Amino acid sequence: MDMPRLLAVLALALPLAAPAHAREPLEQAVAAAAPGATVRVPAGVHAVHLRLDKPITLVGEPGAILDGGGSGDVVRIGAARVAVRGLTLRRSGSDLTAMNAGIFVERQAREVTLEGNRIEESLFGVYLDGAADVRVAHNVIRGMRSLRVADRGDGIHLWNDTGCTIEGNDVAGSRDGIYVYVSPHNTIARNVVHDVRYGIHYMYSQHNLLLGNVSRGNLAGYALMSSDHLRVIGNTAEHEDSYGFLLNYISHSEIAGNQIRHVDGLRDTQGGLIDGTEGKGLFVYLSQFNTLHDNLVADSQIGIHVTAGSENNRLWGNRFVDNRIQVKYVQNLAQEWSADGRGNFWSDYLGWDLDADGIGDVPFRPNDGVDVLLWKYPTARNLMSSPAVLLMRYVQRAFPVFTPPSVQDSHPLMKAPTSFRPDHEPRD
Repeated sequence: MDMPRLLAVLALALPLAAPAHAREPLEQAVAAAAPGATVRVPAGVHAVHLRLDKPITLVGEPGAILDGGGSGDVVRIGAARVAVRGLTLRRSGSDLTAMNAGIFVERQAREVTLEGNRIEESLFGVYLDGAADVRVAHNVIRGMRSLRVADRGDGIHLWNDTGCTIEGNDVAGSRDGIYVYVSPHNTIARNVVHDVRYGIHYMYSQHNLLLGNVSRGNLAGYALMSSDHLRVIGNTAEHEDSYGFLLNYISHSEIAGNQIRHVDGLRDTQGGLIDGTEGKGLFVYLSQFNTLHDNLVADSQIGIHVTAGSENNRLWGNRFVDNRIQVKYVQNLAQEWSADGRGNFWSDYLGWDLDADGIGDVPFRPNDGVDVLLWKYPTARNLMSSPAVLLMRYVQRAFPVFTPPSVQDSHPLMKAPTSFRPDHEPRD
């Protein structure tokens, strides 16, 4: 075939080949949609990386799957009033530096709604990067279990976000379930988080409401750090390894009506407790001016551990039931744990109530000097049954002047109070 004829044949054939940059039909539909339109995603697997940069609603038909192919973000939102509903999104990239996510919401986005989706095999499930008034509700999020925990992203990650509602989500297999960083005035409500490091993790955030969440089977339930004016109301932590609630440099916050059960400590492969890793229902570290009331802490290694300058906190109406150690108090400052003539319920209180007013007639003092000595010098446990230790305990009971500063509940409750019923309205 001569050269002119060969060129003519090639010219006719070229339009039949799809260009390398050809879009998926779904991408074409999104690009063609007018602002405010609804685009319905048909059933099937769509290999896409969608960018939504105008007000649009994306709704998945049953069986609709968006697959990122293991790179980048599956969906990236860069506009206000975008909604993504009813989709399965899977296989984002795994680059922590790039913060790859199933759904990434950019800073300029406002009033975004992410509802009823399933996000799988994604580094971050949902990443909110400075957005406002975002609603993330009733999604199922599963992280990249094939990665080490430290290499995973969070199920739902807030960074510098405000006015957001994170509600009714089921999160598992990520690094932290819900991570809130430098994000004021948000509501985290009725989520279930399991099989992660920290169920809900706060850093440098103010005026947030945590309401009715459930953390189960994690290293720790609620890690509340370097934040203030939190309302932590009616949440549950159960079967955690390390602690139910950690308050680390928390101030001016209300911790009320929460239920903490079976914080058992880290165990080895034979089920034995690893030395120095006892479970703590409440761990209060360097935290001041908080109120803790009407909480239940039960069946844990330690009910409440207070240390490192935690003072000016008010405690009343709490129930401490069948914890191996009810209180571990490692400070040199006496504190009163009752308010307005009402203390807490202690399942191991041995006092009496002669006037039948429901308040014990003698104070509850959970620790003595021997307890403090053993906490400061753990190797001294070998002397627990020695005559010297028994004599020390006797002297402290007989001569209270020798008792070191500790916790006292002057008005212990004889009966466990009824369950706390919180109001559901956030307050600053």
